[in-house]
Amino acid sequence: NHKELVRELGAASTVLLKNSGVLPLDRKKLDKIAIVGSDAGRDPSGLNCVDHGCSNGTLAQGWGSGTAYYPYLVDPLTGLSDALGKKVKIATSLDDWDLEKAAKTAKDADYAIVFSNSDSGEEYITVDGNAGDRNNLSLWHNGDNLIKAVADANKNTIVVIHAVGAVLMPWINHPNIKAVVWPGLQGQESGNALADVMLGKVNPSARLPYTIAKEASDYNAKPDPNYHIPYSEKLLMGYKWFDHANIEPLFPFGHGLSYTTFKYSNLKVKASNSGKKSATVKASISIQNSGKVDGAEVVQAYLSFPKSAGEPPKLLRGFEKVYLKKGKKETVNFELSKTELSIWDVKSNSWVIPSGKFTLHVGASSRDIRQSASFTL
Repeated sequence: NHKELVRELGAASTVLLKNSGVLPLDRKKLDKIAIVGSDAGRDPSGLNCVDHGCSNGTLAQGWGSGTAYYPYLVDPLTGLSDALGKKVKIATSLDDWDLEKAAKTAKDADYAIVFSNSDSGEEYITVDGNAGDRNNLSLWHNGDNLIKAVADANKNTIVVIHAVGAVLMPWINHPNIKAVVWPGLQGQESGNALADVMLGKVNPSARLPYTIAKEASDYNAKPDPNYHIPYSEKLLMGYKWFDHANIEPLFPFGHGLSYTTFKYSNLKVKASNSGKKSATVKASISIQNSGKVDGAEVVQAYLSFPKSAGEPPKLLRGFEKVYLKKGKKETVNFELSKTELSIWDVKSNSWVIPSGKFTLHVGASSRDIRQSASFTL
């Protein structure tokens, strides 16, 4: 069933960035919810525009020649309203610029859910002053001010961001912002998929495929309006740059929370055939669901090369998603091939395994390393 599959994929790809115990929502304990922001609702100009080069209403896909027209689109307001049921009162303010109304709507609600977005697409269409690529990493449509206004008014504020990539979050440490949900672009079942996660029907297990920085200046790649981009960062792209420069990200590559917890133990690493021509490394680690609900963990393996190799501090070499019922334990295995243990040698024009000490790190993100073990080749 296509509808069910799109909904399942939308929920499975939703990243829970922050949660101070407010999610999942328990509708039995709710009286009133505030839903704020144009990104929560439908586009008032209609379901589809030419190649989706429009920026009103909720964001569920980018724009350009590769887009598809929606047969329908479940917006977050509809999805959450249906999931919460008629007993929960819902107050709305979908005007991003009316901060006074937004604050008033949020003030007396049990929880205020504020929505914002950031879009991009192909250069032949300009949307909200952005000719294809985004001009910057800020939220669109007054998003930062809207979020702050809502958080100032409600002590249980939840932020939902639909974005094509990383955005800056100057409001992240506001004491009233208790959770941040990052659904990405969920497609036509967007609202239902989001509701499944926020109400606990689906335990979130997605992970960030990029690093979200505290400041734009923390990134080593800068936009150039003249289309001249020297790749001076060489291998130090993404999380590899942040590790190399010892910059603390806001949310690291591979980050994503769950409604349960997981315990890592008993990492074992064995290097076989140290003759290098066919060397491989096998690793295993025990993962236990140590929380109170069933859930899935994305176990990530990173490799540090000998210092003489000149590689970034660590490189992702594998990941496995394991679903565990509460209290259950499972062994996760990784195997690194000769190529994954090698660097490219320009003199011999071949992959070469450097000599020295390697370290395998296993954890829940690039910065949440739970166990490490070293071996020599």
